[in-house]
Amino acid sequence: MQEASLDRIDLLLLDELQRSGRQTNAELAERVNLSPSACLRRVQRLERDGVIAGYRAVVDPDRVGLGLQAFVRVQLSRHDSAAIEAFVGFVETWDEVVSCHALTGDMDYLLQVAVRDLEHFSRFLLDRLLNQAGVDDVNSSFVLRTVKAFKGVPLPSR
Repeated sequence: MQEASLDRIDLLLLDELQRSGRQTNAELAERVNLSPSACLRRVQRLERDGVIAGYRAVVDPDRVGLGLQAFVRVQLSRHDSAAIEAFVGFVETWDEVVSCHALTGDMDYLLQVAVRDLEHFSRFLLDRLLNQAGVDDVNSSFVLRTVKAFKGVPLPSR
């Protein structure tokens, strides 16, 4: 995918929207010193070009009963395209998996998992991950405390 050409105003808009995606166009325009119509055109271009991939609410997992977070490193037993495709297909259906990243190094994937408690994690691990996905090895780490959570991508300065 080709990198978008972004100027200083585009970067200011993106920074503001990452901080607060619910602000009105008029508020956003004022914060970046644009007219509301120019601001709207720029934001629409950023959306159309795929630079802004979407908008969402950030939900606190504890407040919805998902008090246990874990990172699970996964090693597959086979690495052919069918095995990888099957694993990815399973992962996409598992609600407990918040994110999944293919890795270099000694493990193939890193899963971020959100569950209610240790019993829920145990059922996820034994009934889903180890049972269905062609997994050879897993290594789990539980989150004790979140020091810094994803707040958006670091934007280049212009």
